[in-house]
Amino acid sequence: MADWNDTSRNAQRLGSVPRAGGDVAGRYDEGLRKHMLSIYNYMTSGILLTGIVALLAFTSGVAETIFTGGILRWIVALSPMAIVFAMSFGANKFSTGTLQLLFWGFATLMGLSLSSVFLVYTGGSIATTFFATAAAFAGLSLYGYTTKKSLSGMGSFLIMGLIGLIVAMVINLFLQSPAFHYAISFIGVLIFAGLTAYDTQRLKDEYQYLRGTEFAGKAVILGALSLYLDFINMFQFLLSFLGNRE
Repeated sequence: MADWNDTSRNAQRLGSVPRAGGDVAGRYDEGLRKHMLSIYNYMTSGILLTGIVALLAFTSGVAETIFTGGILRWIVALSPMAIVFAMSFGANKFSTGTLQLLFWGFATLMGLSLSSVFLVYTGGSIATTFFATAAAFAGLSLYGYTTKKSLSGMGSFLIMGLIGLIVAMVINLFLQSPAFHYAISFIGVLIFAGLTAYDTQRLKDEYQYLRGTEFAGKAVILGALSLYLDFINMFQFLLSFLGNRE
């Protein structure tokens, strides 16, 4: 998200952390809570939309049609990634309304993509994994929000780990090794657990620079996208361990 980060740095001259006590600090804390609550509301709504679309696609037979093979399968799988890149690198050019539409479109396409899990795993194990992920996400995000320790160094390490994870996943497409698959899933859970805490702290810290700017509304959508991706990826990797196959 290069453009977004550039905007965050450029906005530093427009705002700073309030150092005075009293009403100024109180207004800052209230604004921060509203900002983070908006991010969580968007993220939660996106996950809910994804879940509904996935379930409807499965029960209607659309999922089976999509994933029986052919180019449609790859279109559904790659389209969400294309939207993520568009939102990340085009954030400065798009309006807030456009980013909102892209976010809801992304959540819908992710629902079609994730409908495949119903073809592989039992409904009970999917539900169990979802609630386990939700509990873990809540705890990790709370830690990221409340800790006084800077997680910026951990973030750089996690990003490098994520790149390595993607390379390992590509390699395993050819190896098709079950042991390698489980190792990748285990590492994936750890990486996105760490990213949940890191991204939460990053979004909290960015508020001091973005408050009062035109980019603040866009930052809410992009922040929701970041946390959404952390949640969904952690869910998918965790499902490899907890999921019971049909």
